[in-house]
Amino acid sequence: MANILLVDDQPYMGEFLAEEIAGMGHSLKCVSDGDSLMIEIEEDSPDLILLDLYINGFEGWNLLDQIKRHDSRIPVIILTAYDSFSGDPRLRRAQGYVIKDFVTDKLKSKIAEVLRPPVALVSQETGLFPN
Repeated sequence: MANILLVDDQPYMGEFLAEEIAGMGHSLKCVSDGDSLMIEIEEDSPDLILLDLYINGFEGWNLLDQIKRHDSRIPVIILTAYDSFSGDPRLRRAQGYVIKDFVTDKLKSKIAEVLRPPVALVSQETGLFPN
């Protein structure tokens, strides 16, 4: 079970996604601002962050930078209502970009992809997993 943190200033998104995420076997916690986000990262160390770009204006990009400066290993999926960012170079810092939709198949697929454990490589010489 993964601990997923949603950063979105629209309370209905957390309510809507909580059941969907729980159905995948994960837990969802919601925060609505940058200060709460940084407290949660410090205290709870989420396995994945779903980040809206339009939080109190256009704060999302700054929050992505803060997350990655704090711990670049935390995966972030950008979750936004706007499809105009698909070519934005700042997306390279995130592990995914999903348009908000009430059909959550794409989001659930991206979450599963990001949380999938890496495949261990088997040595061709020994046939064993490396240490």
